Amino acid sequence: MAIKKPELLVTAGSLEEIRAYIKAGATAVQIGEARYGMRLPGDITRGQLKEAVQLAHDLGGKLYIVANNIMSNEVLDELPDYLRSVQDSGADALVFGDPAVLISMKQAGVQLPLHWNPEMTATNYATANYWASKGAVRFVLARELNEQEIHEIKANTAMEVELQVHGMTNIFHSKRRMVSAYQGHLGADKEGESEGKYGVDKQMILIEAERQEEKYPVYEDVNGTHIMSSDDLCLLEIAHELIDIGIDSFKVESFMKSREYVEAVLRIYRMAIDAYSDNPSDYECREEWLEALQEIQPKDRELSFGFMFKEQVY
Repeated sequence: MAIKKPELLVTAGSLEEIRAYIKAGATAVQIGEARYGMRLPGDITRGQLKEAVQLAHDLGGKLYIVANNIMSNEVLDELPDYLRSVQDSGADALVFGDPAVLISMKQAGVQLPLHWNPEMTATNYATANYWASKGAVRFVLARELNEQEIHEIKANTAMEVELQVHGMTNIFHSKRRMVSAYQGHLGADKEGESEGKYGVDKQMILIEAERQEEKYPVYEDVNGTHIMSSDDLCLLEIAHELIDIGIDSFKVESFMKSREYVEAVLRIYRMAIDAYSDNPSDYECREEWLEALQEIQPKDRELSFGFMFKEQVY
């Protein structure tokens, strides 16, 4: 019996990245813009959607549009028109988290395959099946789940299951611009409140007093304040186990990483997926793959299994 290869998914911030990432081994790419999606490596605007979809399809990949923001009242009037543009582009799916997206789709007369991604609250199969009843075909798992919990979810839902396998994770988000507010409280000049002052290109680091070695990147954008993990997830060593569980999509997080880094990671995961799928009985995670990852990994960010082998308490 042939083993089903999982999709290898990544988020792109430009047309050039779409091309590069599919050529590096990705079989699906996500794109979007900050007004509708969160933590994107760059904006691909409404006017570029058709070109982006055509580019991905020409290269043999799928293209998903991300609209997983926490929608505010001010975007509700424009959301139906944006969703019409998504449908008209020929995108393969829409990634959402807020039920307002479903209401806007109905208002717009739009039908699209739906991937439900609420970030940290996708933690059980009952919730997965609820969103399946609302039309979702994919469930994007929370990053805080362990291997047993992931297996239980996959075994109890007919939905596709997506799992992040590599990269930085978000551990805190607020719609408020907390850094700017704090700087203002300290008497900083108004420049500190300007958009982009504390953006990804000028990120700050949060350090715990008790754990000085833990450094958490902090930045602000139009969607508020974000605190990211101090290490990078890396599940390469158990990729074959996740394939056996039946995970449908392996997500490589590209956020706050260079294009060269992401391309290298995709090539390595592509080799691992293909090697196990083609010959599972003789498969082993090769030491040179792990060494290649360590070579490109920033020295101040360790690679870890995240919560994969932890007993989580909510």
